[in-house]
Amino acid sequence: MANNQKLPRVVIVGGGFGGLNAARALKRTPVEIVLIDRANHHLFQPLLYQVATSVLPPTEIATPIRNLLRRQQNATVLMGEVTSVNADRQLLSVSGFDQPVAYDYLVLATGAQGSYFGHDEWEQYAPGLKTARDALVIRNQILKAFELAEVETDPERRKELLTFVIVGGGPTGVEMAGALSEMAHATLADEFRRINPRSARILLLDAAPRLLMPYPENLSQKVKAKLEKLGVEVRPGHAVELVDAEGVIVNGERIRSRCVIWAAGVSASPAGKWLGAETDRAGRVKVLPDLTVPNHPEIFVVGDTAFIIEEDGKPLPGVAQVAIQSGKYAARVIRQRVQHEAPLPPFKYFDKGNMATVTRGYAIVDSKFMRTAGFIGKLGWAFLHILYLSAFQNRIIVFFRWTWEIISNQRGARVIYETRPPEKNG
Repeated sequence: MANNQKLPRVVIVGGGFGGLNAARALKRTPVEIVLIDRANHHLFQPLLYQVATSVLPPTEIATPIRNLLRRQQNATVLMGEVTSVNADRQLLSVSGFDQPVAYDYLVLATGAQGSYFGHDEWEQYAPGLKTARDALVIRNQILKAFELAEVETDPERRKELLTFVIVGGGPTGVEMAGALSEMAHATLADEFRRINPRSARILLLDAAPRLLMPYPENLSQKVKAKLEKLGVEVRPGHAVELVDAEGVIVNGERIRSRCVIWAAGVSASPAGKWLGAETDRAGRVKVLPDLTVPNHPEIFVVGDTAFIIEEDGKPLPGVAQVAIQSGKYAARVIRQRVQHEAPLPPFKYFDKGNMATVTRGYAIVDSKFMRTAGFIGKLGWAFLHILYLSAFQNRIIVFFRWTWEIISNQRGARVIYETRPPEKNG
């Protein structure tokens, strides 16, 4: 694609929170926007665990990017995977495209991926939770474990099938553990005849000394107590040494399990390698205060891909609000330059606080305005998550699904979909 347009071309790579908000913020700016993503949808990642535990189908937290930008005439959406960036020539290479894509401004919002701390071979045994496909793989694994346990006659093998190991004590691990426990103790409790789903063993492991390290210790302890009340075995200070087809080894102990879920650690996308830029240990690009790459004022890096230092010297966390605010800020800087306005002050993150949910009626909130645990926290969590869903129809559907689940204890997304065709006989 030749860059022969009169309007400056802004290429945005990634249709997540950062990329989508950057594109929307440029709606009334005289630029041509090209948004490229390897998937055709925007995914609301904070609710992926609910797909994995059969609360929601993936269609209710994923919306086609074309649909979200359909009324934005200056935006074009292209499905493709960026493979490299030539920063000197201002060109992108995209798999499947005949010609490189040229840009005047580039916004890299490529997100993060799971990190296995140098043990990538563990991924085949312990899937992470970053995409809709990941969530469906985990959902199938969980549901199949109960189904296989129902027909298993060997007590030890049945025990392995009903042992679920979650690695990582951050919000994703805590939410997975709570939702899986509710699933076993409520949703599935009376649906099996040969097994008791309540006997499922759920372990939450983390190398850190406690759960939810960024949160105040008192909230962390409340979450631990709530999970233990649900029957979850919480083991902080337990580092995983091996993950294989038989389960995990942690602190020298073999825990046999057919279902291990990875919720520990993330690494940035390859954006830093594309640019040859300086990165932190997780691969995040070290950006300047205006979120640009050193020596390349036309390239912005936002969200989980960026290593952004706050005034107190601490890096910003990889959460949705950082991606949203940094994407909008990058768009404002581009607008300022295109329209020859006064320069903007450096990016400043407005911390709206952190939330984590444990059960249908229990969540914690840690913010400047409120610090609480319990049902009030859950109401705040539910309100904000519905509010930030990208499509209006999804907000309505999710609200009614959650209401129905609270009333009935039932989860409607418990169909096992095979990811490959069955083998033919004969």
